[in-house]
Amino acid sequence: MKILKNLIVTGKHQKPIVTDVFYKENHQPKKVVIFCHGYKGFKDWGPWNLLATQYADVGFFFVKFNFSHNGGTLEQPIDFPDLEAFGNNNYTKELDDLAAVIDWVSVHQDFKNEANTNDISIVGHSRGGGIVLLKANEDHRVKKVITLAAVCDFGKRSSTIGDLEQWKKEGVKYVVNGRTNQKMPHFYQFYLNFKENSERLNIQNAVENLTIPYLIIHGNKDDAVFVEEAENLKKWNPNAQLEIIENANHVFNTSHPWNKDELSLELSKVVALTINFLNA
Repeated sequence: MKILKNLIVTGKHQKPIVTDVFYKENHQPKKVVIFCHGYKGFKDWGPWNLLATQYADVGFFFVKFNFSHNGGTLEQPIDFPDLEAFGNNNYTKELDDLAAVIDWVSVHQDFKNEANTNDISIVGHSRGGGIVLLKANEDHRVKKVITLAAVCDFGKRSSTIGDLEQWKKEGVKYVVNGRTNQKMPHFYQFYLNFKENSERLNIQNAVENLTIPYLIIHGNKDDAVFVEEAENLKKWNPNAQLEIIENANHVFNTSHPWNKDELSLELSKVVALTINFLNA
């Protein structure tokens, strides 16, 4: 298996999009799967490397990456040394980053015999699920979309990070990362960017407009993004396939770091469901 780690994709926002690629090098064009992490996430979180190898093992060209402003750096792609970048992240930057990764895979000369760029699917976890739904609706190169524990509405999140007047006055609000104990900033630009782009960032509109195959996966024990959000996504697109994973939490019963050689039972079910869907 060919594993290329920490490649640099150049996007629109002056920071590298640090990217990994997993595939079997056999000069056979393979279906492309691009994975997007969620809020306070990163491409090397928990079992995501193990997950990537499982897709590559069964014949996919698997790509995962750090959003340019997720707070990681090329030197330290795990965790969040660059909190200034994290504070300057927003939804439209993440959409631009995903577009840049799709562009990069589509034109990269080293991949032209390995990646079938006419068959690109995008997968997003949590907030990344909202991003892939918006991108699937606006980019005809995306042929299938999968969401894992996805949010169904950015609006209620953007406006409820805290007291808007206080946020505007101080220019920044902080969220504590329970795992790293960092005070992670959100600059007020995040809210302004959402308001300026609220139509583009309307997940319900995007989902109602989707005409490509869509798979929704959610755990019934998710206490970060409740399963009702998955039910909303299904309601807005009745043709979508909804799969509820019993006893699964927001990260399908995994954690960071993940030192085991196999996925949790719940994440294994996710992999099986997604592979069937992608191959259908």
